[in-house]
Amino acid sequence: MSCFRLENVSYRYDKALVLRGVDLRLEPGEILGLFGHNGAGKTTSIKLILGLMTPTQGKVSVLGGEAGEPQVSQHIGYLPENVMFYPQLTGREILNHFARLKGASLAQVPELLEQVGLGDAMNARVKTYSKGMRQRLGLAQALLGKPKLLMLDEPTVGLDPVATADLYRLLRRLRDEGTAIVLCSHVLPGVEPYIDRAAILTEGAVQAVGDLASLRRQANMAVTLSIEPANGVSALEKVIANASAGNGLMTHDSNGRLRVDVRPSEKMAMIQTLLDSGEVGDLGIHQPTLEDIYVHFIGSGGLAHRGGSQ
Repeated sequence: MSCFRLENVSYRYDKALVLRGVDLRLEPGEILGLFGHNGAGKTTSIKLILGLMTPTQGKVSVLGGEAGEPQVSQHIGYLPENVMFYPQLTGREILNHFARLKGASLAQVPELLEQVGLGDAMNARVKTYSKGMRQRLGLAQALLGKPKLLMLDEPTVGLDPVATADLYRLLRRLRDEGTAIVLCSHVLPGVEPYIDRAAILTEGAVQAVGDLASLRRQANMAVTLSIEPANGVSALEKVIANASAGNGLMTHDSNGRLRVDVRPSEKMAMIQTLLDSGEVGDLGIHQPTLEDIYVHFIGSGGLAHRGGSQ
C-alpha cells in the first residue's frame, strides 16, 4: 500500500491554477525529495496530502484512507517551514502539549528531545531558543507517535552544517525502519545522498520524477570528463578533437587538466579512445548533480518565478 497517491490532481485558488494534473506516490521506507522554486506547488501538494485543502480535480489517497481523516492524520508527522511555539513554555512543556493533542505517549518526550539534540535545553523556555533550536523542537513534534508518513517542509532552515548532517542521518534511520518521508526543499546541495527519488515541480506540474539515475537518463545531459595529459596538452587535444569530431565542448582548468563534455551515449567510446591513445595520465568522470538536473528541468522560466508564494 502506498503511503500516499496523487492521481491527476489539480488545485485552483481563485482563478489561478496552482497544481496541474499531478501524479505522485510514495511507498513505505522511501524518502522522496520534492523540489521546486517558490510558487511551484510544493507546499500546496503537502497541504493536500495533509487534508488541509481539497483538490479541485483528481484524487488524493493517504495511508489507505482519505486525506484529513482523523484515523489517517494520527499517523502523519508534519514540520512546517516556519515553526512557532509559545515562547513562555519550555521545550518539554511544548512537546507534552502536542503529545496530548496527538494522543501520543508522554514517555516519548524526553527521548525525542534527546534525539534532536535538545536534551540539555528541554527545561529552558522556548523564548531563549535559537532559530535552529526551534527548528529541532519542530522536528521532535513531527516525530511524536512514530508516524508512518513524515512530511518535512524546508527542514534544514536555521540548522548549521553539523545539525543538518545529524538530521539527514536521523531521516535515513527512520527510512530504514519503514517510515515514508517527504523532504520538501529548495536547498539541493547535500540532499542528494539521502533521498531515494526526486520529484521536480515547476508552475504546478511535475516536470520529472525518479531516482537520480533515472533523472539523468531523462535529462540526457552531458557528462564531463576531466583529463590529465600524460605527454602534453596539445597531443591530448588532438585525440579529443578526433574522437569527438568537434561535438564535444573542450575547456582547460586551472590545474592543467582538460575538461570535455560528452553525451552519455558517447561516454564509453570516448573513454576507450582516450585510454587507447596513451595520452591520459589520469581521468575523472563527473555526472550531472541533482542541482544540475533541477536547473535543467525548471529552465530559466522556473528561475524567474523564485520569490513568489506557494
